[in-house]
Amino acid sequence: MKGAASVVLETGDHPALLKDAVTTPAGCTIDGILELEEGKLRVTLIKAVVKATSRAGELLFEK
Repeated sequence: MKGAASVVLETGDHPALLKDAVTTPAGCTIDGILELEEGKLRVTLIKAVVKATSRAGELLFEK
């Protein structure tokens, strides 16, 4: 993940463009990614980050 994040920051390209550059349309990696998408992994990760950020804000102002 660190390497992927570094490439995104260095190039300024959207992660989807970089994914498309390293996967083949009918390959193993894209099949795995599609399975993760079907299982709603992206939504779950986004919700987890939003929830953790919200809780961090609450903790910041608790006494």
